[in-house]
Amino acid sequence: MTMANSNHKTGSRPQMGQAGWILLLIFATVMTLLPLIFTLSLSFRTQNSIYDPRLFVTELTNGNYIKAMKDNPTIPYNFLASFVISTVSTAATVLFASMAVFGFSRENVKGKLLMYNMIMCALMVPISALVIPITQLNSRFGLLDNYFGLILPYIALNIPYAVTILQGFMSGIPKELEEAAIIDGCTTPGLYVRIVLPLLKSGIVVVSIWTFLTCWNEFFLALCTMTKATTKTLPLIAQQYKGVYNSQPGVLFAILIIITIPMIIFYTIVQKQFVKGMTSGAVKG
Repeated sequence: MTMANSNHKTGSRPQMGQAGWILLLIFATVMTLLPLIFTLSLSFRTQNSIYDPRLFVTELTNGNYIKAMKDNPTIPYNFLASFVISTVSTAATVLFASMAVFGFSRENVKGKLLMYNMIMCALMVPISALVIPITQLNSRFGLLDNYFGLILPYIALNIPYAVTILQGFMSGIPKELEEAAIIDGCTTPGLYVRIVLPLLKSGIVVVSIWTFLTCWNEFFLALCTMTKATTKTLPLIAQQYKGVYNSQPGVLFAILIIITIPMIIFYTIVQKQFVKGMTSGAVKG
């Protein structure tokens, strides 16, 4: 009887611990989603209820979204600008970073340690310190209000992070695979395309998602580079509703929701791949 009670108590402890973790995760999820839910609530409020501190109110309207679309007929162009800039920057970052880690993994590359350290030093430079020099360069080369005025800096700024992530995945690839491929007559480009890229798939997924989200949400450099209404990225649209003389908080929050929706859809689609890639990298590291 005593042994049965002991086994029952021992079995209940893991269940209690699991229940505690579930409650903690639920609490963390609610706290994480609370700002987004409150923003969504504010986007549907009238001018009279916009400053109500309650999370939900009964006086709602969709007029904020209608006004946001009427005031900003260039939103489709802004969405296109954000999509093109983020997509091209992500593709180029993945390509150059994967080529870099492939080169760093080979023993016959001269000066690879110096190049790797220089790339890593770029991680310590904040983007705010580079905005003025980059803007001056864009002005000199005629890249203001040009997609490449953002694409080129985004590639340069994201490569150090991408190299850091992909280097961990690259170190997990057995060198015997490369040696066997070379013996079979595989060239260096073929080795990169047929061996390295497929084995870096999980890391490439992580880098792609992170880079795309970073480029999509970037504001400071885009503010200094894009001035025309049709070339502005989506995050810049919300700026015109902020200020003493143009206070329309309901429309502002509606714009913020419009900007956020594509990212929510994108992350929902790639969430499994992102978690799988992060977990794979953690196991290899």
